[in-house]
Amino acid sequence: MDGESRPPAAAMEDAASRVLGDDDLLIEILVRVGFPTTLVRAAAVCRSWYLHASDRRFLRRFRDRHPSRLLGFYFLGDDCSAQTTHFVPMLPQPQELAAVVRRISSNFDAYQRALWVPNYIFGCRNGRIVLSEHDRLGVYNMLCPPETMCMTMFPPRPLPILPDGCSYTYSAILSKEEEEEEGLLLSYWYLMMHSTMDGKYTMHVPYMLQDDAWLIHNLAIDQIPRPPSQQVVLVEDKIYMAAGQTDITVLDLTASSFSTIRLPKGVELCEGSTMLSRANDATSVYLLHLKGLQLRIWFHKGGTWSPLNSICLHDMCASLGMSDCNYLPQISMVGDNVEFVLLEMGRSILYLDVKCRTLRRVYELANEDRSSLGYIHPFMMPWPPVFPALKNGSARVASVEWSELTVFGSPIPRCKEDKQKQLDSY
Repeated sequence: MDGESRPPAAAMEDAASRVLGDDDLLIEILVRVGFPTTLVRAAAVCRSWYLHASDRRFLRRFRDRHPSRLLGFYFLGDDCSAQTTHFVPMLPQPQELAAVVRRISSNFDAYQRALWVPNYIFGCRNGRIVLSEHDRLGVYNMLCPPETMCMTMFPPRPLPILPDGCSYTYSAILSKEEEEEEGLLLSYWYLMMHSTMDGKYTMHVPYMLQDDAWLIHNLAIDQIPRPPSQQVVLVEDKIYMAAGQTDITVLDLTASSFSTIRLPKGVELCEGSTMLSRANDATSVYLLHLKGLQLRIWFHKGGTWSPLNSICLHDMCASLGMSDCNYLPQISMVGDNVEFVLLEMGRSILYLDVKCRTLRRVYELANEDRSSLGYIHPFMMPWPPVFPALKNGSARVASVEWSELTVFGSPIPRCKEDKQKQLDSY
């Protein structure tokens, strides 16, 4: 410092102590650290920081400020076999998340080698994939070491006896997050439909997985125009499905009733050009409609549609050298609250950041790969971080034992050298 003397060390320590000793100010600092992995590292500083970082009200604030990030996605070829199932990491990632992405990718490869039978991914949510192996169905935690094979097997799915001439035409496993004392828990639902000889479709009662059994949730049964052609969206206690040409069918799980939502004027449901997206509000849903290279987004609330956004993809595709592509883009997957859209165009998968209005190619099939693009399941940053209970209760003491903390399920070792090496990898 030119012509100035540095403050005495004691004065600097006193100033830092006043700042870090102010709980309100400390919370405002912690809520801005950016990533869940960084939050876990901050929690390891001392017990006081740990208690703030693991507080449920604080975690809700943190998640609202830092929405979950897309770390990668699984995609299945049209034949839906294990040989055509891939995990594609979203790169580049911040250094704090790069190791998490590497773990997910390597763990999936290990699971693929271990589960040599043909399998099919039904969905992916909060670090877990729902995987079918022949007749079995289970949930696999992609963050656990592959040698532990962290999985929960589902009981056999119920298949009611159908009248002669009827056949099952559609089934789906849906999941949603529920906040309880233990944190965010996943609940699972099973939905199915059958058709008759005269071309009518009947949606069966939804089943909920509870106490290791599929239990009938309600007695709602209704005929719908056709099987859902896009993803079925479960928001709180309502299931939204695009099962008609100009309407969305809504099943209210609480009231055991069906209703319909009329689409905006001029919009018709069509596979690849329309898709629904979850909203934070149980009474709301987003609708995306892609016509040519024009993407329009609507928000439905209170019985009315409101236009939310309109994005022209022409110049974006031109910047990728795809303006002369013989194929128009199709919607493959939409993130919650329309934070991103995954598009298929020719043999490419494109990632559209809706907020920043940027488009980039994230995967392309090789010329020798004969399989075509199929179903896509995004892998989001899991939530919440793992904060185990402290051994000495809630008293605020000088430090936290390293053995008491984990980073997304992996213990932080006691050894100082190993501790620093592992922290650096996250």
